[in-house]
Amino acid sequence: MVDGPVVTVRGEAHREVPPELARFMVTATARDRDRETTLTRLAERAAAVRVLLDSAEPAVERRETGDLRVWPQTRRSGERVVAWHGSVATTVTLSDFTALGELMLRLADQDQVEVAGPWWALRPDSPAYREARHAAIADALVRAREYAEALGARVTGLLELADTALGGPQPMLARAAYGGGMQAGGPPELELDPRPQTVQAAVEARFSITAPVLS
Repeated sequence: MVDGPVVTVRGEAHREVPPELARFMVTATARDRDRETTLTRLAERAAAVRVLLDSAEPAVERRETGDLRVWPQTRRSGERVVAWHGSVATTVTLSDFTALGELMLRLADQDQVEVAGPWWALRPDSPAYREARHAAIADALVRAREYAEALGARVTGLLELADTALGGPQPMLARAAYGGGMQAGGPPELELDPRPQTVQAAVEARFSITAPVLS
């Protein structure tokens, strides 16, 4: 139980900061009437993607194979297989944005390969989150002092502080899709503009104040 007057405020912080990571997805596909041929082509195209990603290290910070699919295409009536389809997707993460555009276009120049992205993001432990939380607490203190001042009082202590979690940045997508088959002579240059990430933080705080001076 608290004796004396209390002021309860909400502190918020909103920041736009440069992204730290860029992710994109590269998908190799294959199709043929023969299942083994489809699998062989899919394996060869996936291997070609891996070679390109290997050559891009250390710019490539992480890569993860995701959705691998092989499925038959049948006639509308019956179960007769008329073709086999296959695809394998890899998610690629980079922190060196200078290599991003070139790598995406080099991958898209491969036969039957699709590239989509990039998605911009912050690292889970980015200092931007800590800075936003500190700013939210500072905002709460400023508001409490302003309310106390309006009452002719002053803040004397912190009674409670709660993180109300506005949430982190939403995944930001600069959507682009590229299919293989560029003209000879190598892929053109591609400049990408990283999209700023919005970081938010919010707290609720209760402060004790001196007795108000009410006229």
